[in-house]
Amino acid sequence: MTRVRKYLSEVFLEMKKATWPWDPKEKGFAKYKELNDSTIVVFIAMLLMGAFVAFFDTVLRMFVEAASKI
Repeated sequence: MTRVRKYLSEVFLEMKKATWPWDPKEKGFAKYKELNDSTIVVFIAMLLMGAFVAFFDTVLRMFVEAASKI
């Protein structure tokens, strides 16, 4: 039980050191502006990476199909 208590106390200590992506002085959705902006950036990056992978997957598939007909 002492190991669990020590672990939890260390976790709480580290959580106090962490910086959180919101301003505690703000209210409502404005409080989470940095978090929302970061989420939008990640979402756009995922879409771009997905399009990139899909494009090259299609090109490589067409290349392999064309090569297999030879």
